[in-house]
Amino acid sequence: MEQRRLIPLVIFVLSLVMLWTNWVEYNKPAATAPHAAAPSAVSTPESQAPDDSVPAPARAATLPTMAPAPSAAPRVKVETDLIRAEISAKGGSIVRLELVKHRSSENPKENGYVILDDGAAHVFEAQSGLRIVDKEGHLKLSGDLNLPDHVYTMFELPDGNQTLADDQNKLVVRLKAPVVDGVSVTKVMTFTRGSYLIDVAYEIHNENTVPLAMYAYYQFLRDGKPAEKTSGGLFGGIRTFIGPAFYTDEGKFQKVSFGDIDENKAKFTANADNGWVAIVQHYFVSAWLPPQKEVRQYFTNKINRGSYTGHYTAGAVLDPVTVEPGATAQVGARLYVGPQDQHKLEEIAPGLKLVVDYGILTVIAAPLFWLLSWLHSLTGNWGWSIILVTVIVKAIFFPLSAASYKSMAKMRMLAPRMQRMKELYGDDKPKMQQEMMNLYRTEKINPLGGCLPIVVQIPVFLALYWVLLGSVEMRQAPWLGWIQDLSARDPYFILPLIMGASMLVQFKLNPSPPDPMQAKIMMVMPIIFTVMFLWFPSGLVLYWTVNNLLSIGQQWQITRMTERGGKKTAKPANDPKI
Repeated sequence: MEQRRLIPLVIFVLSLVMLWTNWVEYNKPAATAPHAAAPSAVSTPESQAPDDSVPAPARAATLPTMAPAPSAAPRVKVETDLIRAEISAKGGSIVRLELVKHRSSENPKENGYVILDDGAAHVFEAQSGLRIVDKEGHLKLSGDLNLPDHVYTMFELPDGNQTLADDQNKLVVRLKAPVVDGVSVTKVMTFTRGSYLIDVAYEIHNENTVPLAMYAYYQFLRDGKPAEKTSGGLFGGIRTFIGPAFYTDEGKFQKVSFGDIDENKAKFTANADNGWVAIVQHYFVSAWLPPQKEVRQYFTNKINRGSYTGHYTAGAVLDPVTVEPGATAQVGARLYVGPQDQHKLEEIAPGLKLVVDYGILTVIAAPLFWLLSWLHSLTGNWGWSIILVTVIVKAIFFPLSAASYKSMAKMRMLAPRMQRMKELYGDDKPKMQQEMMNLYRTEKINPLGGCLPIVVQIPVFLALYWVLLGSVEMRQAPWLGWIQDLSARDPYFILPLIMGASMLVQFKLNPSPPDPMQAKIMMVMPIIFTVMFLWFPSGLVLYWTVNNLLSIGQQWQITRMTERGGKKTAKPANDPKI
């Protein structure tokens, strides 16, 4: 009997533990995703000291001591309707990129959210370059000819800042590299109105007398610091996964933690003719998207030399191409730096929407997100969409909930008789168990009837939890009144307190455990949940609060109907004193 009494509490606590464990797991670097070995087509002689800021498959000699740092090199500013970017003359790297339509959670009054950064909060750059290979396909480390890369080359910038005009749909920024031995290279970046995509291409014109064999590489450079807090409070805010991620048709979506790179344990599919490489953070993603059906090799690396010691790179090296004398060739890739908008990511590249990672609950979470988005298209408000989703989910599970509440109502009606049995047979556990089972059979009550429906609903609840936690659409989305950001905590703790009160009412409607210790534990649970939920994102607390209020209404109605229509329970035939 005591074990049966503990089942609802165990299920309830288990759901809390699962939620909390998954939250902690979500907030720490993911255990991840074989570290890319150097391609056979590229090698580095042992006599050369490697420069770790160059892609591992394409290492060159040590950095020149006079090479200016990106922060000291001249820059050109580029502005469109969605982004503000800064491009350094050194390497033509994008060293700063700000999203105009988003705001920082730490400074919500300031417009613009900075992803790529030159050291103000993080070091995070989008880099690319070219490397020469010899006729055997190996990296050429000596000779007079060097192609532009992100380390050595100082590009000629266009005059003045570049702004997308109102009557323009595209803005093209051309960076010219110094001409070496008749080889001229121009780095071309194309920005498009209404898009977070940037086309990054190299135009190579070979006026040399011999064929030019070379390959292009595209990479991110980043420090290992966590991204911004997504919600403040007692636990220091939610810290979510940040690090490299790879996608190929063979390996699918694979995340790599910075810790695994440190230990040389990073695992991902290195060789492919498809896919992409990205740096993932909560709500946002930066991804290099090489052309599909072109052979490439993905890599990760930790820099151990120079000013970027302790930083990380992740990128892709494309297969070598040859430019004949007098010919012109172009190689390129697309760069996406923006929000994890699932509908748009799906259109940009295969598998890119998987950066919104729901894990094993994706099969449930994906339809829930679709429903949430559809409701938002009707209401125009994510808060009301959350409420409507909660109502729909409760309606779908109403038959199970009704069975659960009916079972608990019957148990509540039998509570006085069960307490009497405990008084009579408290010292005779086998006898007490036998009498309890006789009572259940007589009254046609399934002691597990109130528990099993809850178990079925736990995966749906957890899936919706991850949808609300991981969707960028909730970020800085208002509901009403004081709730102006569904991804942040309630500034006045009103919703968590309402949620705690509703949970207390729920427990009052349930049958009271005969064991005083169990009863005290059940009474403490609303307090524990309330304290935890003080710091949870408002969207999650709104869902749980509405769910509790609907449950209270259902349970109260079913309990009243059961008590009114229930017949008087029969006494056990073998004990007239009960």
